[in-house]
Amino acid sequence: MSLDLDVLENEVGVPDGESAPVDLKTEWLESLAKATCSSSGLAQLTVPAREPILGEWFKEGDLGFIYGARGLGKTWLALHIARQCTEGGSVGDWKVHHPIRVLYVDGEMPLDGIRGRDAALTTAPTDGMFYLQHEALFHLTGKVLNLTNPSVQAALLEQCQREQIKLLILDNLSCLFSGIKENDADAWEQVLPWLLDLRRNRIGVVFIAHAGRNGFMRGTSRREDAAFWIIQLAEAKDAGEIQNGAKFVARFVKNRNATEADCPPLEWHFNLPKGETRARVSWKKLSTGQIFRQWIEDGVTSASDIAEEMGISKGQVSKLAKRGITEGWLKKDGRDYALTGQA
Repeated sequence: MSLDLDVLENEVGVPDGESAPVDLKTEWLESLAKATCSSSGLAQLTVPAREPILGEWFKEGDLGFIYGARGLGKTWLALHIARQCTEGGSVGDWKVHHPIRVLYVDGEMPLDGIRGRDAALTTAPTDGMFYLQHEALFHLTGKVLNLTNPSVQAALLEQCQREQIKLLILDNLSCLFSGIKENDADAWEQVLPWLLDLRRNRIGVVFIAHAGRNGFMRGTSRREDAAFWIIQLAEAKDAGEIQNGAKFVARFVKNRNATEADCPPLEWHFNLPKGETRARVSWKKLSTGQIFRQWIEDGVTSASDIAEEMGISKGQVSKLAKRGITEGWLKKDGRDYALTGQA
């Protein structure tokens, strides 16, 4: 049964020559009818595919997290990703598919610090890299950036649309989202609708976040539900004391878009020698087995502790241990693991 708009106009008393406002229910019925299809028609839907941004693991509209302990190198990695996505380079052996426009929102570092790192990681001139920096914002406008505020969220979305931004990096979660209780799952509802709006506009979002004392990302796990990928940073075995730069291992603990074989753990070294302005960036691939052995060598020997440090399950630890035992370098020592002394 269809709705007679002429009858509706008479009932609400719409003046002659003017059309009645469309009833919201009717508008939704029309929209639902347009978007609903049979299972056989599903394959014919013409929604554009999300284009890849970086390798096969980062696509348009993705929500991703990079987390780790304080001072480990999260901002170095995030800025490197931003610069390479802008310049059309590569991150590790993952190629940038085509240069995009990036907005980096910094809520923590001093202006000179972020300016120095940008210069240190720049390899080619580009007009596609933008910064919204908390210290500069306050100096120029007197405003304090709080992305919990719906008005600020809406304004930032509109700015991204105007500037054709395809990647928004938020550094970091605790500084930029004041007033949200980290462990309150329902509090994240103040942010989730905004993130969905960004996704619908094909704008990728990367959060920089801190690890808790247990090594996992701090705060409610509900934030992770909508993430396409999560990268965990851990201290490299031979990191030592880094004077100016960072050395760490980055590994995926969640990846909807690619496999572990496509995205193995990488050991990164960002080195900015004293007196120089350009950073030297190097990386090498590590296997999960190598990381497992590294923890054993460092004295972390129980399955539960290794699982916690690596962000994996005890079952995965057991599989890695069986492989080590078969290869002859690992043995069981009660409930713990120990090296056999073999290479």
